[in-house]
Amino acid sequence: MNKILALAAVSAIALSGCVSLAPDYERPDAPVPASLPVGETGAAPQGSLAIAGAEWRTVFTDPALQDVIETALVNNRDLRVATLNVQAARARYGITGAARYPSLSASASATEREVFDDGGSAQDPSIAFQQVDQASAQLATTAYELDLFGRVNSLNQQALQQYFAAEENRRNAELTLISTVANAWISLATNERLLALAIDTADAQEESLELTQQLFDAGAANELDYSRALGSVETSRADIARFEALVAQARNALVLLTGAPVPETVMDEAALLPAPVNTDLAVTRSSDVLLARPDVLAAERTLEAANANIGAARAAFFPRITLTGSAGYASTELDGLFSDGTGVWSFTPSVSVPIFTGGANRANLKLATAQRDIALARYEQAIQSAFRETADALAVSQTIDRRIASLEKFVSANERALELSELRLREGIDSYLSVLDAQRTVYQARQALIAAQQERAANAVALYLALGGTGQ
Repeated sequence: MNKILALAAVSAIALSGCVSLAPDYERPDAPVPASLPVGETGAAPQGSLAIAGAEWRTVFTDPALQDVIETALVNNRDLRVATLNVQAARARYGITGAARYPSLSASASATEREVFDDGGSAQDPSIAFQQVDQASAQLATTAYELDLFGRVNSLNQQALQQYFAAEENRRNAELTLISTVANAWISLATNERLLALAIDTADAQEESLELTQQLFDAGAANELDYSRALGSVETSRADIARFEALVAQARNALVLLTGAPVPETVMDEAALLPAPVNTDLAVTRSSDVLLARPDVLAAERTLEAANANIGAARAAFFPRITLTGSAGYASTELDGLFSDGTGVWSFTPSVSVPIFTGGANRANLKLATAQRDIALARYEQAIQSAFRETADALAVSQTIDRRIASLEKFVSANERALELSELRLREGIDSYLSVLDAQRTVYQARQALIAAQQERAANAVALYLALGGTGQ
């Protein structure tokens, strides 16, 4: 009996070395140019840090920002959900993988009963009862499928690729969180700078208002000049109120992203200069680097899962062979359960052949094929989106330094013009209107410079995300 069961088990394992009906998977060609777009110089930005695959601490160099990011990686709820999705996908893979092996169960029973003796009657008290005992113990496997046509293996491969996709989605959620926290930090630093600029501008305009009042009292200025000066002061005060609200909103955003309170002393350290991120970044020329992005890899894993599902759908057209068997001992006496001659066994193979399913199998195959084609389109779209995001970031990185340099000169020139206008006003050569125009120009120029500095820092974050930097 044991030899028969062993032979059956070996046969099952050997037969389960199945063929796969899933299409052979080949990575599709990337629907983008082979090279990333570069500037007129014919070379991508050459910095001190290779951004592709860079560890986040080498990109986000501000110690206070690093502390906030680390807090977010521990407490952010969206990232926590992504991590739990990986655990769920791993469990599903374990469930489908278990179907590839026979399941064994053990059982034991003992029964004691009394029956009337042969020919007896229940009304005759002289009739004796006979005691009958029954005991058994056995191991059994139920409906183990011989995976001759790869149905179970295809479903297992599908679950495996879905698990890999969940892990890539977790990585993408991590990178997105790091980048979002960094952008929120940069936004806070920018609004702090703009608030300080508005306060400084309001102070300067209040001094101009006092000077205009003195000139007006002395008859050297008219009421129109005074009204314009007063209007400028109130405009700056309105800007102060607006930027105070933006600063508060930026702080609230950081608290939400981190999933935990952020001390005010930490947020007070947010600064735009020096830049909280490394802007001296080197970018590879080949667009193959985009294929390593976690969102692109997740799309490819989903495509591979859909490809494996076609194998399961094709296998449904072929017979399914299942094995059921048991082996053990049975005896009428519990004490003699394991004695010689008490062994029992059973072995029941069965075959299920799909003859008529109402077109369900064919429709299921069409559905699996359509899902594979949808996954292919989404994979190609993910690559195209990655190329677009990288191209946009490169376009900024190749021009932003020149723009900032020009804005710095623009600010300096207009600050000098403002000094001259104020001097001419004191000497009575010009009216307050020229001073007002100069103040507005300087204010706008400084705002533009701050915005450009913010864009440079945010663009470094965009490059980090676009080229798939590493998480923890």
